[in-house]
Amino acid sequence: EVQLVESGGGLVQPGGSLRLSCAASGFTFSRYAINWVRQALGKGLEWVSQINNDGGSTDYTDSVKGRFTISRDNAKNTLYLQMNSLKPEDTAVYYCEAIVPGRENYWGQGTQVTVSS
Repeated sequence: EVQLVESGGGLVQPGGSLRLSCAASGFTFSRYAINWVRQALGKGLEWVSQINNDGGSTDYTDSVKGRFTISRDNAKNTLYLQMNSLKPEDTAVYYCEAIVPGRENYWGQGTQVTVSS
């Protein structure tokens, strides 16, 4: 059974940091590029960041560049998102998404990040 399980969300003050994790199982994690995607309450899905299969290439949406860092440990089948200098507008449910060419992508259940004083 394919599973992506996000963790590490929570409540943090503006300017604070959180590290999200996404633990994968049931498929060959190291084959696939992975996205972090977020959804704020009442809004649509927003792509945040992508990492390629071996971690050698990353990309970010402009609003998080310089603040967020995506990484992966293929030996542990785990994806990470280090989030620094958090802002209230980063408040959202964060999802990891494995990009599976020719098939439906794999999604996790999400983890809530709330940035508030």
